[in-house]
Amino acid sequence: MIKGYKKIIDETLVSYFDEILENKTHLYAKKTIEAMKYTTCLGGKRLRGILCLEACRLFSNDYFLAIPASCALEMLHAQSLIHDDLPSMDNDDLRRGKPSNHKVFGEAFAILAGDALISLGAQIIADKTSKTIPNERILKAIREYLIAAGIYGIVGGQTADLEAEKSTLNLRDNEDYLNYIQTYKTGALFEASVAAGAYIGGADNEKIRILKEFAKSFGIAFQMADDILDVISTSKEMGKTTGKDEYENKLTYVRKYGLEGAKQKLILQIQSAYDILKRENLESSVLNELIEQIKKSVF
Repeated sequence: MIKGYKKIIDETLVSYFDEILENKTHLYAKKTIEAMKYTTCLGGKRLRGILCLEACRLFSNDYFLAIPASCALEMLHAQSLIHDDLPSMDNDDLRRGKPSNHKVFGEAFAILAGDALISLGAQIIADKTSKTIPNERILKAIREYLIAAGIYGIVGGQTADLEAEKSTLNLRDNEDYLNYIQTYKTGALFEASVAAGAYIGGADNEKIRILKEFAKSFGIAFQMADDILDVISTSKEMGKTTGKDEYENKLTYVRKYGLEGAKQKLILQIQSAYDILKRENLESSVLNELIEQIKKSVF
């Protein structure tokens, strides 16, 4: 099921960008469109899109309804990667095993591509979600997307991340600060992914609250694993530069708890994600397999 979801997302993303590139009206914006397509279509795990599709399936038994939203969320994720890699941010030359966007297209076009991906994602949800879905549900899905994109989501988390890196304050022992960074820089987009899919699928507010609780727990586990892999993995395995967290003085779970401590925290966090599914009787082989993938990546 996961491979099937990923294939659909990959193919649909390519079709969306090709549709824009084939429109001669936008001929003079071609370089920015190509930059948008480059990072978005490099591949990756497609976790956000998969979560969106599965959340929709849980409540409608028809994940096709959420394909536009799943692609939009992957566009938003790509935007965050493009801007995160910029020299003024994390200054990384490698992404998904390929040169970062700004290394291929230049900083100016990378910034434009990131900006354009934010608005294109929202437009995709509005324009391409089935007209059989009530407008109220579509609006709620777009709202979740926009919250994740801004100061209450990725931007807020990235701001805190930069402040922690450059601050003269002793943030090493500030667990609340670390949790804020990861909840918003990483977790907000996971929460938006399940919420958008669930809204489109017709879930009520209580079910969406539960799915967001799961997504938050899953997102923290994902980030813990990412922090650990930055230490124990290689750039070839990760598809991005490893060892930078320590070099750049980043506030991570490994820095806060040490490598073994972070691993113990990860075990507890993984169990927490499993427990939410069990407690709420959410039967999903996809969600269980995604949790298991995080576990296997480290242990």
